[in-house]
Parts: sequence; C-alpha cells; structure tokens
Amino acid sequence: MHKQRGCFITLEGVDGAGKSTHIQWMVEELQRLGIKVVSTREPGGTAMGEQLRQLVLTQPMALKTETLLMFAGRCEHIETVIKPALSAGTWVVCDRFTDATYAYQGGGRELGGDCIKVLEQWVHADLQPDRTWLFDVPLAVARERLARSRELDRFEQEGEAFFERTRGAYHERVRQYPERFRIVDSTLPIETVRQSLADQVDELVRTFQARPSGRPS
Repeated sequence: MHKQRGCFITLEGVDGAGKSTHIQWMVEELQRLGIKVVSTREPGGTAMGEQLRQLVLTQPMALKTETLLMFAGRCEHIETVIKPALSAGTWVVCDRFTDATYAYQGGGRELGGDCIKVLEQWVHADLQPDRTWLFDVPLAVARERLARSRELDRFEQEGEAFFERTRGAYHERVRQYPERFRIVDSTLPIETVRQSLADQVDELVRTFQARPSGRPS
C-alpha cells in the first residue's frame, strides 16, 4: 500500500506579527494528535541554508542577489529536508517559505512577482504548502513588538513603507490562494489565538488523513 505523504504547513507574517511564538506550540499540538512532525525554517533549515541566512540577514547586497540566495537555500532545503520528510509520511512545519519571498522581495523591496514566479517554477513547481497560516497585525503593533525585541536584522530595520508593502503583498497572496491560507488575528491574546489554532489544526489533521491523496480540501 502506498504510504500517505506528510502535510506541508507554513507559517507566515511580517516581522513582529508573533508567528514565532506559536511555532513550537503547533509542533507539540500535532505531536499530541499522534502526528510525526519536523520543524524547520527559512532562510535556513540546512547547514548551508543557515550560512546563507546569516548572509541575507546581515550583509548588504543587490536585490537580485538576495532573491537568488533565498531560492538557493530553498532548493537545498526542499531536496534534503522537506521532500524526504513528506515522502516518509512526516508532516513539516516551516517558518516561512516562498510566500515570504513574494512578500519581502516582491512587495517590500518592490521586485514584483514575475522573477520570483520563474524561480518558483524552476525550484519547486511540484511543491506547494497544503496549509498556510498568516499571522497578521497592524503595522504599529508589529513595530512596537520589534522595538522590545533583540538586536534587529537588516529586514527588521526597514521603514514603515517597506512593511506596509510587505503586508500588502501577503494579503495579495491570500486573495490569490484563499483555499490554502488562514489568517490569524495576532493582536488577540496568545491563549485566544492558540484555542482557535487548536481547532483549526485538529480539523486539518482529520481532513488530511481522510483523503486518499493526503491533501486537505
């Protein structure tokens, strides 16, 4: 009997939206439901990817270079971590994926989506997340949270207009793929957010496992 592949989950949002607060919780919630799961992130996820992450987050570079490095790391990540896990029936929870490139490089840095689409088709035409949670907050809330954060990377140091464009690009992705996305109002208390997420995760597990193809409706 063919083994059902794992579910590919991504969490997205602008810096300060609060998604990182919930990633480990979501992994533990899936494990509580009997799911074998791998937690990973982008940029990063592999030894090479973590080195590229350090470059991208700290070193000034041309926009095309930045975008190509994101996809270089993503290619390695997909081939060595994500696809093998999914093929083995393991679920993958990833902190950011290609939606983030459309949002940050495409929207925030105003590259647009055409070049990103070409790279996406080349690197992972056969792979898209099954479910994406977008953690959303107004810009003022995100900026306030970042102000209380650690030392900021070069993306987090960007101005308000950059983050408004990034957030707008995320919402454009939601409009394009409404069946895949779920929006989380991240201004709500953590306990409220997690109760809503728990219900949605439980529903995802039930619907995903019930389908022969292993894809949620």
